[in-house]
Amino acid sequence: MERPAWAPQGIDISVPSVSRIYDYYLGGSHNFEVDREAARKAMEFMPGLPKIMQANRAFMRRAVRYAVGEGLTQFLDIGSGIPTFGNVHEVAQQASPGARVAYVDHDPVAVAHSRVVLEGNANTTVVSADLRKPREILHSPEIGELLDLERPVALLLVAVLHFIEDADDPYGAVAELGEALAPGSLLIVTHASWEGMPISTREADGAVDVYRKDVRNPLIMRNREEIGRFFQGYEVVDPGIVAMPVWRPENAPQDLEEADPYTFAGYVGVGRKR
Repeated sequence: MERPAWAPQGIDISVPSVSRIYDYYLGGSHNFEVDREAARKAMEFMPGLPKIMQANRAFMRRAVRYAVGEGLTQFLDIGSGIPTFGNVHEVAQQASPGARVAYVDHDPVAVAHSRVVLEGNANTTVVSADLRKPREILHSPEIGELLDLERPVALLLVAVLHFIEDADDPYGAVAELGEALAPGSLLIVTHASWEGMPISTREADGAVDVYRKDVRNPLIMRNREEIGRFFQGYEVVDPGIVAMPVWRPENAPQDLEEADPYTFAGYVGVGRKR
């Protein structure tokens, strides 16, 4: 397989990557045929996957703009993937040029690509660390240099918690991160769920199996109540924990009625630390 000039050295381009599959669903160019093949295989079971990812990214942009409107200029994006195609730093720095964004991912593919994409942007950093080990993130020198945790931070956990199994205690990790944040910080979450899915659980299981077997990542579906538990210690802002298109839509109400049914699969929410 020929390695494109933009592909960082040391990355195995023969194995599909969650980050690059997500990039493919968004219409990005940082993916390889092995990623596209896995994505198409998952889409055989769940054809609306690109619509889900696009709605997820659209919510993220709205939530970042909301955070800037609330006066926050610091962002900690954990499980960030590849920061291309309208990601946090672009949205935040367009709304507030001095905004600082720290990206964190444990996937070496995502970290390597991120460093290439963000080269020359002094108000961003990329850290190789795992959500399941919050202390590694909080004590990272790069995070300490870029972000002031004594001031409010927007903590983004976008499309990452559903890759953490209960045995790895995602609730404890989110709580530990939250304890380190100043009052007034925001928690921004998106999470996959069977609820709202326009196909049966049995049909969707095929896509989950592709992630588990081909991409070697679990995909854990949680219900609204289970997702709501991540917001303990936060005041959930209106309209609450809702489907992606419902959270402060920018379009007219009739557009919401015409939204693709797949975009209602999963939940999103924003909470403010008390």
